[in-house]
Amino acid sequence: MKSLTAGDLEDCLLAKVDERRQQISQIVEEVQRVVHHLTTEISHQDIRFQAVPYSDTYNGNIKVLAPSQFLVTIPVKGLAGYREAREQRWRYYTLQGTRLSCPLQDPEGLQQWLEVEQFMKSLWQWHEADVNIEGDIVPAKVLQVFRKLVENAIGTCHLSGKVSMLTHHSAVWVAVETATGQVELELVPTVEIPTAWSAKARWPPCLRRWPSRQRVECIKSFGFALLACSHYHWQLSFLQAEQVLLEQLDEDGGCRRKCLRALRQMKEDVWCPGRRPVITSHHLQTVLFWTCEKYPHPKDWRVFSKAFLRLVRKLHKCVSQHFLKHYFVRKSNLLRSANSGDLDAVAQRLALFLKNPQISPP
Repeated sequence: MKSLTAGDLEDCLLAKVDERRQQISQIVEEVQRVVHHLTTEISHQDIRFQAVPYSDTYNGNIKVLAPSQFLVTIPVKGLAGYREAREQRWRYYTLQGTRLSCPLQDPEGLQQWLEVEQFMKSLWQWHEADVNIEGDIVPAKVLQVFRKLVENAIGTCHLSGKVSMLTHHSAVWVAVETATGQVELELVPTVEIPTAWSAKARWPPCLRRWPSRQRVECIKSFGFALLACSHYHWQLSFLQAEQVLLEQLDEDGGCRRKCLRALRQMKEDVWCPGRRPVITSHHLQTVLFWTCEKYPHPKDWRVFSKAFLRLVRKLHKCVSQHFLKHYFVRKSNLLRSANSGDLDAVAQRLALFLKNPQISPP
């Protein structure tokens, strides 16, 4: 194993990046055909869930977290005209219908309640007891309904040999057999809110040079979303806003996205391989956003080797401290629920790389 010069590092990493891109593209092609088939059937059975469209280009509903781990957002229908909740109130209910003596914990960080009255227009089905408790649309109840629909759709669509439910999760996960192996998908019912920016996302703070004010307004115009992936609270998501920010990163001719792809390649090959990695592509993307904010000038992103190692150092710091702030909701730590031992192992591998950059494990 040899140490790499700056040119070697760039050439070797980007060759691997191109190979990965082709492999992932093939997997996404298979996955989105399955997802489109399943969700079309689900939308026929329950009007509250929309079909995920098939796309020949980028599909915003499918997020690749790792080569064998995908997040698939399933848009819901019949909720329009979102507005922030007008007043705070205590909740004493449980999913089983019993009453608590103390109120439920308030949402933290990336979480919030969702009341049906927060929408100016709503289908009557969202007021039904299968998803609604005391006026709240409850994510755990939505997931119960959705899980049954997925199970039925797998049979109806004759996909039992290709798709199977993963039952050891509270969320809805399926395994899909592809030509290159099995991948796992988390299917998440999602309330898309394109008309507003979350009050919890106090972004950007004052006195920031990156991104520009015009870019900020553009990004905020894409709104946010709420994901059903916990019991009582909905999770804020900014996938579309993040994608727009990513697409516009290198208009000055910089190498930011090239660095991100290389970082992702090393993460998957060396620092954090495996089917369910503790560090995902979303974590790496967040590290890049923070680094762009700290280094806003085009000159900081002209030399690949310097920019890449800067990102690795930032990632090492975050993983070592078990702390990575969400880019838009800065009170939220994206590593809060990650396994400490797994994070420490990744930090150790990153430290070894920084001492002696190599592109494959020793």
